[in-house]
Amino acid sequence: MKLADFVYPIPKQLIAEYPIEPKEAARMMTLNRRTGEMEDKTIGYLFDYLQPGDCVVVNETKVFPAKIMGNKEKTDAEIEVLMLRELNKTDNLWDVLVDPARKVRIGNKIYFDNYKFYCEVIDNTTNRGRTVRYSYNNDLLAVVERIGKMALPPYIKRPSEQKDNEYYQTEYANPKYLSSIGPPSAGLHISNSFLQQLEEKGVRVAKVNMSIGQAIFDTIEVEDLTKHRMYAEPFEITLENSEIINKSLKAKKKVIAIGSSVARALESSNMTTTAVKPNRGWTDKFIYPSYEFRIVTNILTNFHLPKTPSLLVACAFSGTDQIFKAYRRAIKNNYRFYVFGDALLLF
Repeated sequence: MKLADFVYPIPKQLIAEYPIEPKEAARMMTLNRRTGEMEDKTIGYLFDYLQPGDCVVVNETKVFPAKIMGNKEKTDAEIEVLMLRELNKTDNLWDVLVDPARKVRIGNKIYFDNYKFYCEVIDNTTNRGRTVRYSYNNDLLAVVERIGKMALPPYIKRPSEQKDNEYYQTEYANPKYLSSIGPPSAGLHISNSFLQQLEEKGVRVAKVNMSIGQAIFDTIEVEDLTKHRMYAEPFEITLENSEIINKSLKAKKKVIAIGSSVARALESSNMTTTAVKPNRGWTDKFIYPSYEFRIVTNILTNFHLPKTPSLLVACAFSGTDQIFKAYRRAIKNNYRFYVFGDALLLF
């Protein structure tokens, strides 16, 4: 497997700038990995596709407005800080990205919220990456939610809007898991009312938490995929939710992962058996062809950027050739791409 195998051209006009409303109106292509057959549906088709006893698994991580603007001490230069993940709650240590990076060195302080608090740069981690310590001693995320903006991907060229606080968040996000800089994109298609309708039909609904961090912005850089190392992210699968999923597995029913983050969480919870174990920790699991899935029987995903881990999850599940046939078909038929775009059901 070489990185060059996972590149494709995408017309700019197909990159979605806003989500479709209502959610279930989004288009959804289906791909049968056994026959290669493809059909054009909408998200609402999931209701008919899923049967009593099947299990839908969603990622209930919550996105916080991780992009905050500050001013560097002494020079007052404007610095953008993208908060990636908390390293140590007691010491207020965070992994961040800064822009422009050339202006930010170890020992510098960046002030926020009209100079009410600051972060001090402790270490350089990458070209733009820094480890910082915040001076704010109360609920840091509470003030960040007030002053920050959603960290929209760089391919979205419009300015961030207040409405993005709603657009860039799943309906079922749990405030307990306020830790992601971006949403599970496939989950943006799923409403709470739709989940309720599925449960009334007898479909099981399980929830996992997997933080979505820097990996959503990163593309794979190494040509040899075996040398790629994923950005480690925290995840949690509770005992209650593992039991819900295992009931469907034991009955040989479908387990559909709503998004690649769910697929990674479920597959990270299992090493040797076809059962989900309660788990809380960190995972850097990298799924790429020819990975054999133990838990997931179906995946609902979006159309992803070239050279990204999410694209490789789809290729691992349905085969690279079939996924790229689906992508070519999607381009021909004007499907909408990326986080606010249309969906692809793999089964």
